[in-house]
Amino acid sequence: MKFTGPRVRLSRRLGIPLTPKAIRYMERRPYPPGEHGANQRRSPKMSDYKRQLMEKQRLKAQYNLSERQLRNYVRKASRTTSNTETSLIRVLESRLDALVLRAGFARTIYAARQVVLHGHIRLNGRWVNIPSQRVKVKDVISVKADSRKIQPFQQALEEMVVSPPGYLDRNKEEMTAQLVYLPEREEVPVSCTVPLVIEYYSR
Repeated sequence: MKFTGPRVRLSRRLGIPLTPKAIRYMERRPYPPGEHGANQRRSPKMSDYKRQLMEKQRLKAQYNLSERQLRNYVRKASRTTSNTETSLIRVLESRLDALVLRAGFARTIYAARQVVLHGHIRLNGRWVNIPSQRVKVKDVISVKADSRKIQPFQQALEEMVVSPPGYLDRNKEEMTAQLVYLPEREEVPVSCTVPLVIEYYSR
C-alpha cells in the first residue's frame, strides 16, 4: 500500500519534508507528530531492523511508491552487474513522474503523478499517462502546449529559479526537459541511506 493521510504528518514522522507546506510546518515543529513528539529525539537507539525499516519508508515516500513497487525495483537492481545502490537509484529516477518533479514541472511527487495521469505530459511528443513509465537517455519530456496555460504550470514556471540536476537539460520557456545521462547516487536529491533499504529487502 502507498502512504495515505496528511502529508505534513507523514513528513514529520519520517523527518523529511515531502511538500512545500511540510517544509514550512517542520521549521516551526522539527519533531515527530503526536502528544509526546516534542520530547522525542530524532536519533534514539534503534535496532538494525528499525533503521532499515525507517530508510525504506523514507525512500518509498519520496517516490510515492507502493510496497510491491519498491520491492520489485530492489530485486531488479540486485540482478544487474553494476553497484546495486546506483542501479536502484537510476531505475527510480528513470520514472516519468520523478523526472517531471526534478524538471520543476510539478511542486511535489504527488502533483507530478497527477499531471501525468491527467495527460498533461508528453514523452518524445507522444501522449503518455503512466507515472511509472521508464524514461531513457535522450528522451524528451514536455508539458502539453495547451496545459502550460493552466494555473499549476504557470505557478511552476514562476518557481523555476533553481536549475535542475545535471542529468536533466531543461528549456524553461518551452517547458521541456531531456534526460542527458543516468545519474550517480550523489547527484539525486533524495534523503535516504539506500544501502539500508537494500539490506531490508535482503533479509
